[in-house]
Amino acid sequence: MEKRLSAATLPTAGPEQRLERSRRLVAIARGAADEVRDPLLKAFRSDMVVDYKRDLHDVVTIHDKRAEATIRDFIFAQEPNSAMLGEEGGQVGDGDIQWYVDPIDGTSNFASGLAFWCVSIAAVEQGEVVAGVVYDPVADLMFSADLEHAYLNGAVISSQAVDDENRATLITGYPVSRDFRLDGREAALTNLGEFVETFSTLRRPGSAALSIAHVAAGWADAATGFGVNSWDVAAATLILKNAGGRYEPLTLGKVPADAPDFMCPGYIATGAGANYPTLQRVARAISDKRIAAAAS
Repeated sequence: MEKRLSAATLPTAGPEQRLERSRRLVAIARGAADEVRDPLLKAFRSDMVVDYKRDLHDVVTIHDKRAEATIRDFIFAQEPNSAMLGEEGGQVGDGDIQWYVDPIDGTSNFASGLAFWCVSIAAVEQGEVVAGVVYDPVADLMFSADLEHAYLNGAVISSQAVDDENRATLITGYPVSRDFRLDGREAALTNLGEFVETFSTLRRPGSAALSIAHVAAGWADAATGFGVNSWDVAAATLILKNAGGRYEPLTLGKVPADAPDFMCPGYIATGAGANYPTLQRVARAISDKRIAAAAS
């Protein structure tokens, strides 16, 4: 069967054509996020059954699975030349546009009734993120990015961070029990102690995608993590970069050094104007230690 030729597959497309199709993919991602808004808000803070995947820290609900199916069906109907990697359903489809979807980033918060969770949807073409959406249904905040700008509810945004880390706000989920196993409990707590002592404020809200989006919006100065997946951060990386922020991927010894940044399990995300040597030193040391351990 002849493969369908999509507007998103022409490698010789010029900048204007690439931007046009990037905007089209953003519109599809926004539409998919809108499709799951009402069902997720209805389920939020209701009685729900909670299951676990890898361990008791890895929560999943039926609402994650239903939302992912809804997003998949919407995307494939709008752009059949698609493939999708979702947190719950894995890889499906064989189209040229690769989507990365986390239907609920921050499921533990969602299941507990804490209002810090989001829907994350990204489109990747030839290894590059070309469209991204991070949607917070509770606050009705639609972060998005095409190849030109980053947006919040349709308005262009620019990140802004304080230049001194001693006055900055850092978001991180580090350490969790997995980090104790990988880095050693004492070393992990020492790393956390450096963050606590260095930064004016440290927060652990529980969603990487939404945390990075908040850095892009200028509501936090930096974020760092050491256990994310592509579906968690792919959309947020483009939003942050196009808002003028900086995203430094950390391989942690799990992916090749030249892997796309959204495929790396660690990251440092900073807003424009940030200069945080302690954050860079500690985060890079964590990555270097894990790279050495993987090599040995």
